[in-house]
Amino acid sequence: MMKKLSFLLFLPLLFSGCSSSGTSASDSINLITPDIMNKHISFLASDEMKGRKTPSQELDNAAHYIAEEFESLGLKPVNGSYFQTVHLGKVDLGKDNRLVIKKDGKEHSFSLKTEFTPFEMTGNKEVTSSIVFAGYGITAPELKYDDYKDIDVNGKIVILLRHAPGENDTASAFSSKPAITYSLGSTKVNNAIKHGATGVILVNDPLNHMLLSPRGFPWPALSAFIPKDALPITLLSEEKDKVPVVQAGKEVINELFGSVESLKDLQKGIDAKLTPKSFEIEGASVLLKTSTDVMETPANNVVGFLEGSDPALKNELVIVGAHYDHVGYQKEHKEGEDYIYNGADDNASGTSGVMALARAFSAMNPRPKRSILFITFAGEELGLLGSKAYTESPLFPLEKTVAMLNMDMIGRNNPDSLFIIGSSVCPELSRLNKEENVKVGFKLGYSLEKFLDASDQASFIGKGVPSIFYNTGETEDYHHFSDETSTINMDKAARVAKLVFLTALRISEDSSYNRTFYQPISNK
Repeated sequence: MMKKLSFLLFLPLLFSGCSSSGTSASDSINLITPDIMNKHISFLASDEMKGRKTPSQELDNAAHYIAEEFESLGLKPVNGSYFQTVHLGKVDLGKDNRLVIKKDGKEHSFSLKTEFTPFEMTGNKEVTSSIVFAGYGITAPELKYDDYKDIDVNGKIVILLRHAPGENDTASAFSSKPAITYSLGSTKVNNAIKHGATGVILVNDPLNHMLLSPRGFPWPALSAFIPKDALPITLLSEEKDKVPVVQAGKEVINELFGSVESLKDLQKGIDAKLTPKSFEIEGASVLLKTSTDVMETPANNVVGFLEGSDPALKNELVIVGAHYDHVGYQKEHKEGEDYIYNGADDNASGTSGVMALARAFSAMNPRPKRSILFITFAGEELGLLGSKAYTESPLFPLEKTVAMLNMDMIGRNNPDSLFIIGSSVCPELSRLNKEENVKVGFKLGYSLEKFLDASDQASFIGKGVPSIFYNTGETEDYHHFSDETSTINMDKAARVAKLVFLTALRISEDSSYNRTFYQPISNK
């Protein structure tokens, strides 16, 4: 038995998890109620949970609450535990950071903070190589644009413009919401590494931005105004694959391009015809070193396993998941002011949905044919870290995982509206969900595919696991103090959970289910 948290003694008694006589699926679904959703959301989004930031004691308290619910329902631990450790680390800037450019026989060392600043995704490495200007660093096949098409950057450092071509042009192909992801620094860095780059220097595109001073990451070591614990969090497993990444200012631009105006001219040429102008900078080599110190600060995914009843199909797995973390609280605040990001919709609602489904499925007798893993992820708000950790070290083989159903923000907006995200890559899964929705009656929307990589299903899609994402849309309360339990439509949240139950049941029972999958997300 797991050690009980003392504060849980004051909670209402939990329902019995399983009935000895069993319950049919049609009866089990009725265990998913607005009241049970309200119970879990009220606890997870309470002020005592202080926004469930990853990592924190409050997140650990939430994890124990979820694990005790799984245990009380009779779900099995995996490998002897209801927890899967997510090996995270807080990253601090080290003392030895250097940017040195040799060009035309002259060497120039640049100053940390005023002339270059490392980004939070930088690696603890030193590289020396030639340098390539790779435009915006974008590869967008659907837009027939690739800054790397005619240039080899393998083993080289790249210098990239931030943002995207035609940033202020509403007619630009990159102005559409689905293309905005190409503007992200993380997307550019991942794409550079994919093409073999060993270091990345980012500069503000001078045509649209007068301020060229480096911003990088606001490291506490570089500013007395930044709290010493305001550090980026990383998956320890990703540290070995990182490269040095910095933002540089006008001094570096002048050194490599001759002047800011020269870089402006290059940018104009790219933007005018949406034509890359990448090239290796002749006579130049760069030494780029960034130093980081990483302190391990683990968190936990929470898992509960329900073994299937069919001798053959029980070796295949359906995953029902949601992230249970949020963004914490604001440390600097005035007395009497709200300062906690409670995260009721984001994502106490989805987490409560997972627990409600666990209750319904654990009551079934006979059990579903395929096995089901219920999992709540830590670290989603930091970049899907918990789900990435799972897919890197899965508790069950991913090739035997036939579907992943993710709930993230399921309790707001129109009572009858629900967005399904993932149909573009998982058509069979989407079709089954649509058929089951006839029993629930939502008006399903499919217009938010731009958020395909915005929650934990992305980690599974990236590994080829069919996955869909249930979401009721953003509100003005998103990542604000006002995302409180009182704003949640408990009836709607319960209905969404019922639809997920029906879809999971359909998949788990249907021996002919086709694990159809199109392609992973690009540039992720």
